[in-house]
Amino acid sequence: MSNFLPINKKDALERGWDEVDFVYVTGDAYVDHPSFGVAIISRVLEYNGFTVGIISQPDWHSAEAFKEYGRPRLGFLVTSGNIDSMVAHYTAAKKKRSDDAYTPGGKAGARPDRAVIVYSNRIREAYGDVPVIIGGLEASLRRFAHYDYWDDKIRRSVLFDSQADILSYGMGEKSIVEIAERLRMGEDISSIRDVRGTCYICDVTETPLTGAECPSYENVIKSKKEYAVSCRIQQDEQDHIRGKLVKQRHGNKMLVQNPPMPPLTTGELDAVYKLPFMRAVHPMYDDMGGVPAIEEVEFSITHNRGCFGACNFCSLAFHQGRFITSRSKQSIVEEAKLLTQQPNFKGYIHDIGGPTANFRRPACDVQLEKGLCKGRKCLAPKPCPNLIANHEEYLGILREVRSLPKIKKVFIRSGIRFDYLIADKDDKFFRELVENHISGQLKVAPEHCSASVLDAMGKPHIETYLEFAKRYYKYNKEIGKEQYLVPYLMSSHPGSTLKDAVELALFLKNNRIRPEQVQDFYPTPGTVSTCMFYTGLDPYTLKEVYVAKTEHDKALQRALLQYFNPKNKALVTEALKRAGRTDLIGNGPNCLIRGEQNEKHFAHNKSQPRNNNRNLKGKNKYGTEKKRKK
Repeated sequence: MSNFLPINKKDALERGWDEVDFVYVTGDAYVDHPSFGVAIISRVLEYNGFTVGIISQPDWHSAEAFKEYGRPRLGFLVTSGNIDSMVAHYTAAKKKRSDDAYTPGGKAGARPDRAVIVYSNRIREAYGDVPVIIGGLEASLRRFAHYDYWDDKIRRSVLFDSQADILSYGMGEKSIVEIAERLRMGEDISSIRDVRGTCYICDVTETPLTGAECPSYENVIKSKKEYAVSCRIQQDEQDHIRGKLVKQRHGNKMLVQNPPMPPLTTGELDAVYKLPFMRAVHPMYDDMGGVPAIEEVEFSITHNRGCFGACNFCSLAFHQGRFITSRSKQSIVEEAKLLTQQPNFKGYIHDIGGPTANFRRPACDVQLEKGLCKGRKCLAPKPCPNLIANHEEYLGILREVRSLPKIKKVFIRSGIRFDYLIADKDDKFFRELVENHISGQLKVAPEHCSASVLDAMGKPHIETYLEFAKRYYKYNKEIGKEQYLVPYLMSSHPGSTLKDAVELALFLKNNRIRPEQVQDFYPTPGTVSTCMFYTGLDPYTLKEVYVAKTEHDKALQRALLQYFNPKNKALVTEALKRAGRTDLIGNGPNCLIRGEQNEKHFAHNKSQPRNNNRNLKGKNKYGTEKKRKK
């Protein structure tokens, strides 16, 4: 237990520490594993000579729990944990979740709503002017004035409501070490205003003259068009090479975001993942059922950061950035060897992945010098002509890891970008993926089939997925395997009308795909899609975008994706009538539901295929597998 960082004053004293440099407050249970942000930042600080005490999931109803170590020598670090606390607590329908994977025993309720704000204010109650630095996903995505789905209003930057001194956005290893070093040298926190990858508040009169200015908090409240303009500015400047300082007025104060911190180099990434992580849940949770979040990552390896896919509904591009950085083969192989030595290792590496598993390098060489292009996607709607699609290095890593003693299988679970995969003219990786790295099914994310909806998502058109599926089943047949594709689908994304939802339902019927679960669009802070949801505008064109906002409108679209479920018949019938597609009600081969006279037959017909989200056997025009003769 002594190799974990201290979790209380007693642990600190056993290490000979009368005080700690930093107290790190987190909304997650304490897991010392490199898939957890708290573990990484605390170990990086430790490596650089700082002492850190952890307070995990404190009782926030008073300031007492935050006094565990006394006043830290340098300051408090605050995070909600690995995910936004509101997302952790509520479904897309704003219903309370019954569990929390980052809490002992998976129990909900161990952290407050808006954890970063609550924790920081309790710290202010306890110690007044102590330096407070907020970071992690919740702080990062809420660093500007932002639409909050749960309040259904614009909230100001979390830096104001938390009363923190500095906000560290993105991957914070470099920024937190620089801040810590300057605090250690005696610099006042109020004067630390030039660290890249951070935000601060200043008087309007002290605002830097350079950079890009977003419409003010007051203006984005008044005008949805101004909010959309603000969103585009923020997204466009998230590049460490060409990104400018960004500022946004809040009353008589100015929020200032310094340009992004350059990502870690390969050598720096290797050094981070070589730190002495326990790779385990703290033993204090053993009698509480452990922490479920460890299960998927315990025997997984992160090999990259960043995602140039930059789907509009995903927060990764705004948080980690679009620029890809990767660990070396040697570093990954060494970690794989380390995993084989773990007492409960069963021979399976669950993932060698990251935000997107098959990205190993920047999308093109131009990015290395000039940064990523403004307002353009590397892959959507079609791959950029400058794109370099190459899996050779990644394939070499997978081959070496799977050849190690004690390793039976190496899976890829974190997500394959299928459009990037088929852009690679060499099919060796695709074939070996099918042969060696799938456990019965491969999950990919076409998300929709309507071209207009996919454009709003920033995703490739469905023809790309169909080509991928065709080749996937072809390679499976050649290898002699029967493995399925599981497509992730999203209902009610901005831009999706009832007509588009009907189109998707017909696509699923023609492809014999039956989703067990359907994900409604979730308006998380800081994304382009959330901007569309709130404003009804595309921030890049300022053209109007249809948005299904009411629960009933969302239910209609969701039901269409599961048109085959008898429980959805009333909703599907209503949706088809509203869409002017009553021709899809009846007994014809193209109908989605049967007429009333056949309701009993529809509900009890045992010949109906079982409900799953795999491509069912049977040849169709989309090239899925032909049913074998018995």
